[in-house]
Amino acid sequence: MSRHLVIFAIGLVFGGAAGFVIAAGNGITFEGHDHSDPAQHGGSESHAEMDHSAHHGAVNLPAGAYAPGLEIKLTKDPMAGWNLHVLPQNFSFSPENASLADVDGEGHAHVYINGTKLGRLYGNWLHIGDLPKGEVEVKVSLNANSHSMLTVDGEPVEATVSLQVD
Repeated sequence: MSRHLVIFAIGLVFGGAAGFVIAAGNGITFEGHDHSDPAQHGGSESHAEMDHSAHHGAVNLPAGAYAPGLEIKLTKDPMAGWNLHVLPQNFSFSPENASLADVDGEGHAHVYINGTKLGRLYGNWLHIGDLPKGEVEVKVSLNANSHSMLTVDGEPVEATVSLQVD
């Protein structure tokens, strides 16, 4: 009997993980709605064209030596896919505080492929599977704990890499 419970528990873990990956890959987050569905944002425009500050607001910080910044690097993985390296400045990933009160200089990132949200990022590295053929834009934005867009003097803290995928 205990062997069946172990197999059942393993199935629950892998099934839950697979569901999470599928949901995240399709824009579904724990916020309770589909980020790829414009109707969830009160309009007909695409998520890529939306002013994200209208959805969650923005946390605006002043420019200066302590302002957050962002650089990203995308390299081909030797085995398969791509490796995204996210290099924030004056910013700390804080997954334990996601959806809690904002603290200047901490939060998470959002990753977009050709304007479609891939998901949240709580660290410096992300493996991305196959990218679509042709011109591809990978964008990363920094977001506060409350999921609000981080801005510095009103400008979003984000970085973009464009590449041609054969």
